Amino acid sequence: MKAGVGLFSALALFLLMGVVFTQRARPRKPTKRPTTGRKPPILQTPAPGQPEPQEPTDFPPPILGPPSIFPDCPRECFCHPSYPNALNCENRNLRVIPVIPSRIHYLYLQNNYISEVTAEPFHNASDLRWVNLGNNRIQRVDKKVFEKVPGLLYLYMYRNKLKEVPSDLPAGLEQLRLDRNHISKIPAGAFNKMEHLTLLNLYHNQLSDSDLGKNTFKSLKNLMQLNLAHNTLKKMPAGVPSSVIQLFLDKNRIDDIPRNYFEGFSHLAFIRLNHNQLSDKGVPKAVFNVPTLLDLQLSHNQLASVPLFNGHLEHLHLNHNSIESINGTQICPYSLQADVSDHSLVPRLRYLRLDGNHLSPPVPLDVIMCFRHLHSIVI
Repeated sequence: MKAGVGLFSALALFLLMGVVFTQRARPRKPTKRPTTGRKPPILQTPAPGQPEPQEPTDFPPPILGPPSIFPDCPRECFCHPSYPNALNCENRNLRVIPVIPSRIHYLYLQNNYISEVTAEPFHNASDLRWVNLGNNRIQRVDKKVFEKVPGLLYLYMYRNKLKEVPSDLPAGLEQLRLDRNHISKIPAGAFNKMEHLTLLNLYHNQLSDSDLGKNTFKSLKNLMQLNLAHNTLKKMPAGVPSSVIQLFLDKNRIDDIPRNYFEGFSHLAFIRLNHNQLSDKGVPKAVFNVPTLLDLQLSHNQLASVPLFNGHLEHLHLNHNSIESINGTQICPYSLQADVSDHSLVPRLRYLRLDGNHLSPPVPLDVIMCFRHLHSIVI
């Protein structure tokens, strides 16, 4: 009996040692995933019938504020209690324009993701006077939008993706900003009947000479500022209203100015033609002899000499041209031998910039003798 028990115990011990040996011989699983041979992530496909997202995933969700004291105030916007006629919807991550309450005069929608302007939100907004839609992604404007807002005075649509000037604009507009778009077309009659417009900004678009007909600006009888800078113009624009005070044509490709171009301008005070291709050949001798002109900017061109100008001019920018010499006797608006006791005859030039040319100090004495009001000369 004892021998049987001993035999059974020995057999059990042998089997137990076999199990332990087997467990030790089994390779351990790595605790960390190896750096090579990583399995690609499993992409989860949408279930059949599940709709795809309707808006780009890089757009943050619209910002919804708390309920307003005004029951008609959209949750996407803010209605300040002290300004019941203003609707602030800027910087709210909006894709569409909310319904505009009828009490609103000032609408701020800048810095959003709006791509289209439709007529529905403006159905009851007939009292709007100011609309700012700057810095959005607008590509299309419904023609019926402006039928709903006949009293609109200020329309700002800068920094968008418009390819042409919107049509059927309100006739009573006073300011229109369409700068920094992709505009390469101005429909015929786009500015018709807009005789109250004082500011038209088309800066940084894609306008060429063929896009500006002689009648494009014909109806703008009270225009004060026309900004066509940073386009692709090769010629001076035709039909600019004689009422213009500021004419900005920087960063185009203009290389020629017609001899009588500025005749008839009764208020022109500021001309900017920086960064063009003007040379002495394309600038008639006395084309800038305009009595009302106060500020003339011709920097970054190809001029080899100083053009003649009127004695009322106060600021002259000629930096970064090809000027090698300056003759005060030739450019002086009056004779150096004339009696200057009458101070009204003394030229009013106060600022002259000539750096970036082929000039070296000192400034010629005849320049100092002529322009006695000069306070600053940069050379």
